[in-house]
Amino acid sequence: MSYRIRSSCRLCGGPELDTVLTLTPTPAANEFVAPDQAGLAQQEFPLYLSRCVACGHVQLPVVVSPELLFSNYVYVSGTSPSFVRHFEEYARDMVERFALKPGDLVVDIGSNDGTLLRFFKSAGMRVLGVDPAKRIAEQASASGIETMCAFFDRGTAAQIVTTHGPAALVLANNVFAHADDLREIAAGVKDLLEPQRGHFVFEVQYLVDMVEKTLFDMVYHEHLSYHSIEPLIPFFDSLGMSLVDVQLVGTHGGSIRVVVQPDVGMQTSERMAQCLANERVALAGDPFGAMFGRIERASRALRDALLQAKGKVAGYGAPAKLTTLMYQFGIGADQIAYVVDDSPWKQGLLTPGTHIPVASADRLLEAGERPDCIVIFAWNFADQIVSKYPQFKGSFIVPLPEFKKV
Repeated sequence: MSYRIRSSCRLCGGPELDTVLTLTPTPAANEFVAPDQAGLAQQEFPLYLSRCVACGHVQLPVVVSPELLFSNYVYVSGTSPSFVRHFEEYARDMVERFALKPGDLVVDIGSNDGTLLRFFKSAGMRVLGVDPAKRIAEQASASGIETMCAFFDRGTAAQIVTTHGPAALVLANNVFAHADDLREIAAGVKDLLEPQRGHFVFEVQYLVDMVEKTLFDMVYHEHLSYHSIEPLIPFFDSLGMSLVDVQLVGTHGGSIRVVVQPDVGMQTSERMAQCLANERVALAGDPFGAMFGRIERASRALRDALLQAKGKVAGYGAPAKLTTLMYQFGIGADQIAYVVDDSPWKQGLLTPGTHIPVASADRLLEAGERPDCIVIFAWNFADQIVSKYPQFKGSFIVPLPEFKKV
């Protein structure tokens, strides 16, 4: 089987999961295909969220084979200038906050093309990436960022300690949302960290932002967990670790940067306490019922706008969230002629399931290819995308967080 249904909570192991949001089944969100596969149907998987009755953790029970999801991964962080700047500031903050010294070991789980680790290396740290995507890991190593091609677990951690020694800092960006066995990863991190001064820092999209801003397209099969702060506290406590700080950051429409130390009972920050209080208010009652109503309204708005479009319509951005949005809204090749994306890893391929051609942004300006309307599927970069094309005389559509035409 290429997928299975999990019946227990990823964080606390609780046996009772309540379904809170059901979306349209989709293929794997990054399963782009070659043009010669245009006529072949791709397997679609159920897509719905459940909440643990015991601890409140929101999660995707559908577990698609990680080999299918990640072995031929096409997302690379270095193609986005915004993420490069984010990672540069992130690295600078970590070096200053934890007084990292030249020679300290920094390990990044799910290191992708090594963009984040590059900034630590330039500051004098020893760096090591861990990533299961073979081509991306090979490219990162060839560019000077040593990368193990592997899924991270306690065995991987033991191997790193043997070959490189303990780490002063372990990072994981979005990876803590991508893995099914979070307990194994967290235990491996604890094994890997220096016991006195080591820190584990990870960034994940924040459930509160996802619900309040109707960012349903962030739900796809790579994202197994939709983290909030409250369930994470007892999870790390049970492993002899302490969640000591949470910082709100703007990536992916709203994320949290979480700081964990390998000791139990450590003092927590005031901003974490404030975030936790706000979270309890935001997630009280049935926030997902109201969210689904807003999804339906956004769907009607976009479909109506596409019906009114008089000429060719193109899309800008082919992120993983495009797959969820297209399937949920019932949009495909009949409405969108082509999609442009800045990543050469995706150009020349077809979008998952809908099989819309992906091209470079140059196509937008080619004679005979210029659209009358551009739907910005990479909505988190909408302002930058619009500002790049002052000569474009048509309209831009931003479907989320709030539908608008520019």
